[in-house]
Amino acid sequence: MEIMTTGRVVVPASIENLQDTYDAEKGVLPLDDVRFVEVSDALVDAGATLLSIPRRLVGQLGLKRRRTRTARTPAGTVSFGIYEAVRLTVLGRDCIVETAEVPDECPVLIGQIPLEGLDFVVDPIGQRLIGNPEHGGEQMIDMF
Repeated sequence: MEIMTTGRVVVPASIENLQDTYDAEKGVLPLDDVRFVEVSDALVDAGATLLSIPRRLVGQLGLKRRRTRTARTPAGTVSFGIYEAVRLTVLGRDCIVETAEVPDECPVLIGQIPLEGLDFVVDPIGQRLIGNPEHGGEQMIDMF
């Protein structure tokens, strides 16, 4: 279920440690030990690129830092950590995507790359996510 507020699209999301999932599938880790978080207020930000997660959630998920990147933000140019991939699930669709760390006061931000993977587009009039109309609303990828 989407929560709509003026000018914003906010959705519930589940974020799962992908390495834990692989380890559980191999029988190395009990399924109950797979780390995940559920948030009720992930902000869809079509101006952002990645899935950005507050520092405290990165810690809860036990994600490993892979590299540092530079980004342009309203506050200027900043460096931030890129962490290993997670499984993101939104409105019944999932994708695998790397994550960026943001300060704890920021919400989870769902940017363009995860939106592409989920095959959602923002309906600005209805202030909600909809399945990509070019794919008949069904989750699909383009391979050309």
